[in-house]
Amino acid sequence: MAHTSHKAAAKSHEDAAKAHHSAAEHHEKGDHGNAHEHSEKAHKNSEAAHKHSTDAHSKSTAAKSK
Repeated sequence: MAHTSHKAAAKSHEDAAKAHHSAAEHHEKGDHGNAHEHSEKAHKNSEAAHKHSTDAHSKSTAAKSK
């Protein structure tokens, strides 16, 4: 269902945003190792968000044309 995909996309976007904030905080402290880990996590969550967003859009478009 489209709403499930939209919720999954929103969750992934939120998780990516949190990881980006954590990466920024670690960079500010000069803790580049942990900043890199959070940056990687943000990237993975962003990729997941894109996948879920694409899926949600496809399902919404399919439901609209019925």
